[in-house]
Amino acid sequence: MTLETRDPKAARTDGPASARRPGLILFVCCAGQFLVVLDGSVVNVALPLIDHSLGLRADTLPWVVNAYTIVFAGALLLGGRLADLFGRRRMYLAGITLFSLAALAGGTAGDPATLVVARGVQGLGAAIMAPTTLSVLGTVFTDPRARARAFGMWSAVAGAGGAIGVLAGGLIAEWLSWRWTLLVNVPVGILLFALTAVAVPRPERSGRDRDGVDVPGAVSVTLGLMLLVYAVAGTETHGWTAPRTAGLLAAGLGLLGFFVLDQARIARHPLVPLGIFRIRQVTAANITAFACSAALFSTFYFFTLLLQNVLDYSPLQTGLAYLPMTAGLFAGARGIAPVVQRLGPRPVLLAGHLLSAAGLGWLSLAGTDATFTGGLLGPGLLLGVGQGMVMTSLTIAATADLPYHQSGLASGLLNTTRQLGGAVGLALLVTVANGRAADHSSGTAGPGAGGGAGEVSREALASGYGLAFATAAGFLALGVLGALAVPRRKAPSGTDT
Repeated sequence: MTLETRDPKAARTDGPASARRPGLILFVCCAGQFLVVLDGSVVNVALPLIDHSLGLRADTLPWVVNAYTIVFAGALLLGGRLADLFGRRRMYLAGITLFSLAALAGGTAGDPATLVVARGVQGLGAAIMAPTTLSVLGTVFTDPRARARAFGMWSAVAGAGGAIGVLAGGLIAEWLSWRWTLLVNVPVGILLFALTAVAVPRPERSGRDRDGVDVPGAVSVTLGLMLLVYAVAGTETHGWTAPRTAGLLAAGLGLLGFFVLDQARIARHPLVPLGIFRIRQVTAANITAFACSAALFSTFYFFTLLLQNVLDYSPLQTGLAYLPMTAGLFAGARGIAPVVQRLGPRPVLLAGHLLSAAGLGWLSLAGTDATFTGGLLGPGLLLGVGQGMVMTSLTIAATADLPYHQSGLASGLLNTTRQLGGAVGLALLVTVANGRAADHSSGTAGPGAGGGAGEVSREALASGYGLAFATAAGFLALGVLGALAVPRRKAPSGTDT
């Protein structure tokens, strides 16, 4: 299918060549976002092999994942703003370079410290790439129908990336080496860099390009978000009431409080102009994104544990079991774009929430005797299609009709909200699952609901995971409130109807 930029002003800020190769631009943007999401999950299945190879301590192993997630979440707003200020092409190329070099360092790491640091730097590269991909699409595809289709494809690959990461990790771990879960990014990154250099033209200069970066704001929001995600990620080990958790949360909130003051009163050129939150569709979309990510990211985590700890699936079988959910995500995100364009994002958001809640409710019933066709296939398809619908309509709601100089900011906000929602949701649901598993087991809960089976019976683990899925469905109630606040529909002129 050919995507055209029918608006004659489509290329006014990205150079005239952008209108001549929209298909290639769409490909490089989707490929970059796919890599970003993929690398958040591809190493999960390989963690036992990494542990065996490098001898990581039990409290260090999760940081192979957390280092990427925390830096990624913390730096997204900065990455989006840098793209607005210094050019999307330049920042995207810089992000690809940093991401690929960090993957090379991690894949060849000979000790745990090098691997964890490399994963953190890779998260920084991802934080530059992710908002840039979406803002490039938003400025190149200005025709509403073409933009809806482009955002649908972007959402499809972004949603499928997490599930495909589990499959890819299982295949690589079983057939090659854990190192290739990272090293595979190097040749892909080189190819993506070359295609981006050809596809995305140099931007025309505008008066806004050199307004400058709000350094105090950038530092405070980046460190504040990192501390919050770090604190939440540590609750699985330390609990919510531990002094360590309280101190980190207080420090993170304090930095974010200073950031708000800086944006409102101090900064000459704010990193996040607070007026963007007066745009109803932006605020509503971010509320919905927080709730949906809390449900979806947690589902990936607990679905993997259900398959391996309860149903005894191998890493490869685990990856294959994600295929229905992946297919549903892709189909829902890709196929719903014309409907969003015709009806607006609000009804699609609501329908997607209903399908997702039904899938999670069905999945919560899976026990030790669950079969793939009877207990996993249907829920996976429902959840995948529902979340695919939600992702496309959210992307359109959060970024449509914004001026050029705010598109990177809106993209960074949306991605940041998704990461925070995923981190908070996972921490809460691990606590819920551990508590239920402990109540239903004669042994101690230990790490059972969160990682290994320990002394907890498979029945107790299944009960804990089931409650986690049911609670995740409850998160979607907050998403429905956000969806109801999204404007009903955009008229062709861009005004509400």
